[in-house]
Amino acid sequence: MDVLHFILNQGKCTQCGNVVKAQLPKERQTGYGPRLSALIAEVSGIQGNSRYTVRTFCQSVLGFSISSGAIQKVIDRASAALKPVYDKIGDKARNSEVNYIDETSWFQHGALNWLWVMVNGTVAYFMIHKNRSKVAFLELIQDWEGILVSDNYGVYAKWINLRQTCLAHLIRKDKVTKQFGKQIVQDLQLLCHWAKSPPDNKEWRDFYQRFMDLIFEHQKDKGEVGTLARSLIRQIESLWLFLDIIEVEPTNNLAERTLRYGVLWRKRSNGTQSDKGNRWVERILSFKQTCSIRSLNSFPLLVELLDSYFKEQEADLSWI
Repeated sequence: MDVLHFILNQGKCTQCGNVVKAQLPKERQTGYGPRLSALIAEVSGIQGNSRYTVRTFCQSVLGFSISSGAIQKVIDRASAALKPVYDKIGDKARNSEVNYIDETSWFQHGALNWLWVMVNGTVAYFMIHKNRSKVAFLELIQDWEGILVSDNYGVYAKWINLRQTCLAHLIRKDKVTKQFGKQIVQDLQLLCHWAKSPPDNKEWRDFYQRFMDLIFEHQKDKGEVGTLARSLIRQIESLWLFLDIIEVEPTNNLAERTLRYGVLWRKRSNGTQSDKGNRWVERILSFKQTCSIRSLNSFPLLVELLDSYFKEQEADLSWI
């Protein structure tokens, strides 16, 4: 066996501070560069295709064979390259005044986990946790104390700061409890309409009196009607926060739409098989949905991130 040993030196530039590393001669290079690695990450993660589909695509379209193991190694590198982006997105989310938060089931090796999202008008931050609990919620938000928009899950309902209850959830729930009457549904729908066209003083006074009379009239009822009426009374202050703060929406649709791709991923793949797979899902979903929110093309950014990662340089995060 003939072994040709290359020693690649590297050093930090005294002018710009970037680390410069020597490269192998092209005729001696092996492996996959930043553009091909970014393409595999794009097809696999951003587009959500299986390893088999990626292999077939590389063979049919690009004309080379690649194993599932090699694809996994490329994805592992892409995941490592995305870590600083993921951390920066998390910091950005936790410094936002308003966040929309939701969660959905996820599976790791068949065990039930939860996929959480914290999203606003600039970034989307995902986290997979073993629990759907206060502990998981606090791990997601850390020291954030802004305005929460959410459904009425118990952990959210106990939020001590300002909160907007998702009116869409209440409307759907009230349609199930038909005996509660059409008026509550109409009033909640009217509230949603006022997000675009706020009421004048008389309209608001008439609405408030009618709504309060209706829910207090039914608070002692038995069954679903009484349960819903008492629930509305408990969260009364969070029903119309959006009328006072223009940045707040009356529904949690933003979080639900952002979670949708994760739900489709779970249905296609039945989740992940390891903690490493969870980190990949968290990072690529956060990157994908943040790019979507900002109307940015993901592939050029992936190329730049992987190029910096291969050169052991700090990634440019100014776009976040």
